[in-house]
Amino acid sequence: MIGEESASSQPMSAQTASAEKNVHVTWSESFRVWVRVALLSFGGPAAQIAVMHRILVDEKKWLDERRFLNSLNFCMLLPGPEAQQLATYIGWLLHGVRGGLMAGLLFILPGFVSILALSFAYVSLAQSTSFQSLFFGLKCAVLAVVTEAVVRVGKKVLHNSTLIAISVVSFLLLWLKLLPFPAVIGVAALTGLIGHRISPSRFQTKQKSNAPGTEGPTIVLRTVVQPTIGRSLLVVAICLTLWFAPIFAMANRFGRDSVFVQSSVFFSKAAVVTFGGAYSVLSYVDEQAVNKYRWIEKGEMLDGLGMAETTPGPLIMVVQFVGFLAAYRHGEGLSPMLAGTIGAMLTTWVTFVPCFLWIFLGAPYMERLLEKRWLTASLTAITAAVVGVIATLGINLLVSTLFRESSAFSLGIGEVVVPAWSSLQFDALSLAILAGVLLLVLHRSLALTLTVCVIAGFVIRAIL
Repeated sequence: MIGEESASSQPMSAQTASAEKNVHVTWSESFRVWVRVALLSFGGPAAQIAVMHRILVDEKKWLDERRFLNSLNFCMLLPGPEAQQLATYIGWLLHGVRGGLMAGLLFILPGFVSILALSFAYVSLAQSTSFQSLFFGLKCAVLAVVTEAVVRVGKKVLHNSTLIAISVVSFLLLWLKLLPFPAVIGVAALTGLIGHRISPSRFQTKQKSNAPGTEGPTIVLRTVVQPTIGRSLLVVAICLTLWFAPIFAMANRFGRDSVFVQSSVFFSKAAVVTFGGAYSVLSYVDEQAVNKYRWIEKGEMLDGLGMAETTPGPLIMVVQFVGFLAAYRHGEGLSPMLAGTIGAMLTTWVTFVPCFLWIFLGAPYMERLLEKRWLTASLTAITAAVVGVIATLGINLLVSTLFRESSAFSLGIGEVVVPAWSSLQFDALSLAILAGVLLLVLHRSLALTLTVCVIAGFVIRAIL
């Protein structure tokens, strides 16, 4: 069984072995640490990874720098939230499958509970002026957060003209609605594969060298699993059953056209193409949820982003809010709150079960995967495309936040959404500029930026 993997010390080189301490990490100690990590997992993937590094590498010394970075690189090869998958993978290293489940689920739980509570409040207090003012400030601040994400990822990835071109083309394909998001990711992946054959150097990610003295004591307790075909098939069979069983159950109970089945299938597809972090897929989710399925109204994705940014857990938890609203408004004969709760649970389930599948399936192959240059080249191209994808999300959110009215304008080969400049909301523009100055110019923390914008939003709305 996949839960019966042995945990023992791996063979080490003579130089590495001499630097390692034989430290046994108990289940209870591991549980306490992962609870602590989960409760501190605010601020998006970069901050969450930094928290894990500080606790696991610097404080506990369970992993050395090289092992931590290799683990992170492995998780970045996979679709899904890399911080949650990093926690799952390190949990797997410590205690096998049960350790991976514990670490991964604890990482999700605080955010799930927080966003579910906020979703209840959102639909219950929708007419409250104070509640509307709260989200007004958050919406404007999120514009700066998305802009900062474009800048951060762009600096990290776009280090030559080829990758810049991939980013620009991806932006145009999405902005002009020439290709859907999954197709853009597929084209980028194929570009990386072809580019690796033609000019490998242009599709390599810059690697940071380890700082002097970062190699240190680490646990020698590591999960050792032989990467066999039989084990892989067993993992796939179990995870696919867990993934799709609730969908079939909902189809049997409410019908294939019910909101529960539609949202579960949609978010399952989104989970498979979520490369480069949550921002990359949110433009796709926003467009489909607003225009195709009519689950949420224009601008409500920003409300969900505000929730996800201010609660612990992966940023992709914003899809839980979308799933809640979809079921709350289109529940099949159930009370709205019950339907919304089921929708939130289903959305979270189909978003994260694939994450556990990728980790438990790929973990024994991790070292081999990191050596595949064609794979890293493809990932580099995808990450470059993600910069353009996030920029598209930023433009769409900017239009819906700063302007009261907009319209679609045809360009022959595609169409773009053009704002009505006379409907510009100067109070929203002022808050967005304030957030941009705090986050991008003064480099203040996300928590401070959000707090200032929320307070400013209350003040502005009180005056106006």
